[in-house]
Amino acid sequence: MLVSVPKTLDEAIEVIQRLAKELEKLGQENETLKQENEALRNELAKLKGGEPPDLDPSTPSGMIPAYQKENKGNRNRGRCKKPGRKDGHEGCRRAVPAVIHRTMEHTLDNCPECGTTLRDKKPSRRRIRYIEDIVKGGVEATEHVIYGSYCPKCKKVVEAKVNEALPNCTLGLYLIIMTAWLHYGLGVTIGNVVKWLNRICQIEVSSGGLFQAWYRIAEILKPFYEQIKEEARSSAVLHGDETGWRVNGKTFWLWCFAAKNLVFYVIKPSRASPVVKEVLGEIFKGVLICDFFGAYNAIVAWAKQRCITHLLRELKKISEHNYGGIWVDFYRKLRRVLKDALKLRELKEGLDKEQYQRRIRKLYDRLDELMYCNYNDKDVMRIVKRLRRHRSELFTFLEHCGVDASNNHAERMLRPPVTSRKNSYCNRSERGAEVQAIMMSIFKTLELRGIDPVRYLEESIRNQISTGILLPLAA
Repeated sequence: MLVSVPKTLDEAIEVIQRLAKELEKLGQENETLKQENEALRNELAKLKGGEPPDLDPSTPSGMIPAYQKENKGNRNRGRCKKPGRKDGHEGCRRAVPAVIHRTMEHTLDNCPECGTTLRDKKPSRRRIRYIEDIVKGGVEATEHVIYGSYCPKCKKVVEAKVNEALPNCTLGLYLIIMTAWLHYGLGVTIGNVVKWLNRICQIEVSSGGLFQAWYRIAEILKPFYEQIKEEARSSAVLHGDETGWRVNGKTFWLWCFAAKNLVFYVIKPSRASPVVKEVLGEIFKGVLICDFFGAYNAIVAWAKQRCITHLLRELKKISEHNYGGIWVDFYRKLRRVLKDALKLRELKEGLDKEQYQRRIRKLYDRLDELMYCNYNDKDVMRIVKRLRRHRSELFTFLEHCGVDASNNHAERMLRPPVTSRKNSYCNRSERGAEVQAIMMSIFKTLELRGIDPVRYLEESIRNQISTGILLPLAA
């Protein structure tokens, strides 16, 4: 902007006032542009799948409000395979049923196209088709006539026990366990379970009646739950993870401790170390695989493996908003060390013991070279602090067989409860949360062991009603 040279004092004052107004206007426009720039940066971060720059990347997902999370869409979009087997391969079809319950013959009296009579003609061919279906009206009402006899030794009238249902319950044992499996095992909402019973099975049941029956079942099966807890404590390798939960509208936490053939769930109002100590004790004699959450630092384990995938994921998230040269150089070097460690695990079979150990030591040397340097980047300093704290827990999977580099198993075991959490509103009481943990633990553990949970639990509870003894959980 060109300004003419003022000739008088009044003209100079007028020019100064005009320039001051122009500067004030430019300052306001600059502030507006800054706000728009910040908004665009946030939108860009969201489009790339990361969080807004002002959000700490170390913030756990469970602590981020739902309204701040973006829907990332279908992850498998564009990657779906063509259905069916490849050309040239043998086809796959459903096997013939092992038991045929009834046989129906279908003949024609007239041709469906021209109406010619075919009644007296012998069929020229015979074709068999198998159909499996659910029987309609599958509810069976049984009247149990129970006779009592006087026992002279006990000096009272005794009766035969009915093990087809819980005492004083009008719903059959199979129905209760099946509906419990639908709700706690498959995540079907209680409302849909009631609809299925009322409309398909033609049996009138209320949600309150089902819940009361499930509570009684959970009380009987509680020894199974305690047995799973003890087996988790004595596991050679155990995965641990946690996620948010709601109990009567309040924030609780669903903890998951999973091994190859068991899962132990517990719902607590705390996300702190006392929960880990309560489940695993002060000393865990196996290898604990977990993320970098501080609650797992409170217990002593024979060895720990921190999740490499969590670390790589966080490094990628930081790179979404930190473009500084110090961070980029550190990120590339650390990522290469972690990738080389994962690759070394795959090459273990082709290397002798001395070569393998030498490569492990080289990985530690490269890691130490990254950790003990001076950096002037807050993100790098935070990651370095974590690496120093957990240096001995990053490459445990290279030194012990059966130990995974990631905590994927625990995350997979948390996926069904998370799906159920989206469909329902978790639990309305702490008692309901306890029953939820008991039933989910038992159903998932039996599933991992290849056992039909409904049939097995029905037989176990029948035996408990008849003899008063609950058999041990199947291995």
